Amino acid sequence: MAPVPLSPVKVGHIDDVQELRNAKPTTIPERFVRDMTERPTLATALSSTSDIPVIDFSKLIKGDKDEVHSEILKLGIACEEWGFFQVINHDIELSLLESIEKLAKEFFMLPLEEKQKYPMIPGTLQGYGQAFVFSEDQKLDWCNMFALGVEPQYIRNPKLWPTKPAKFSETVELYSKEVRALCNDLLKYIAMSLGLRQQAFEEMFGVAVQAIRMNYYPACSRPDLVLGLSPHSDGSALTVLQQGKGSSVGLQILKDNTWVPVQPIPNALVINIGDTIEVLSNGKYKSVEHRAVTHKEKDRLSLVTFYAPSYEIELGPMPEFVDESNPCKYRRYNHGEYSKHYVTSKLQGKKALDFAKIHTKISN
Repeated sequence: MAPVPLSPVKVGHIDDVQELRNAKPTTIPERFVRDMTERPTLATALSSTSDIPVIDFSKLIKGDKDEVHSEILKLGIACEEWGFFQVINHDIELSLLESIEKLAKEFFMLPLEEKQKYPMIPGTLQGYGQAFVFSEDQKLDWCNMFALGVEPQYIRNPKLWPTKPAKFSETVELYSKEVRALCNDLLKYIAMSLGLRQQAFEEMFGVAVQAIRMNYYPACSRPDLVLGLSPHSDGSALTVLQQGKGSSVGLQILKDNTWVPVQPIPNALVINIGDTIEVLSNGKYKSVEHRAVTHKEKDRLSLVTFYAPSYEIELGPMPEFVDESNPCKYRRYNHGEYSKHYVTSKLQGKKALDFAKIHTKISN
């Protein structure tokens, strides 16, 4: 996925958070302790999240004309007002969701020396370790990650596909194929919700880029001091999140300047709009900042799939969304260049999207 940096990135010593949790330190290492302004207010985890839209995929695929129309309207509202929604009845076999979750957990439970056979080189985004770390004094997330490029084939690094646990790689393949089909279908209905032809995004994207990342957030004795994952929007077109069963509630989205926790619906998948759709719709559908918080007693596992256009594609606002009342907000750019910019920057809200924004001068 990410290019190997031209020069080595100096990140200093990075503690493995699972090893830290097992050692039960009396204090949290300073590199994980967030500044006061960044610390999570954990009381929000108790608030209601029933307003986050739920889309019934079966109604889109199999519903009658009225059901399809109604669900597409709901999908449009979800994309425009939330940028996030949960999908139920998505047609991915429950046994496959359970298998990938079980194998991901087994991978994270391997001895550290086994996981370190697949290291994430600083400045890149595949392998095991901590991503988006670019300096020795940067605050670290309370999270272990394992990421793989999946499609197209040339972005894969075969050396990073593990041999343990058994059937890990073939299950990732099968799971990724199913999620890819879901993304392709969802983009058809998102296009329709925007008044576009059903195939608009598919034709534009070329051979879509797909990656999977597994996140393991160990329990933390001071969840009020750390973040599991820094606030950010995604550089993808769509992101698909599977939240581990029995895990703590960790995902929070920024809605009306308030961090709102996302309560998992059993067997549902959480979908969010990425920067690519924001640019193409000229800001009608916005990518939304989100983060992960930790829990004092419970570990959390999540599996994330990123689905994005081919690196060769030129992107910019579609003419359908540009007029005098809504002038062009983003320049045209090469998606590969944007991806390179995104993965070689630290996670910092929606700052990565500045790469594409047209900054208008304010006249006196």
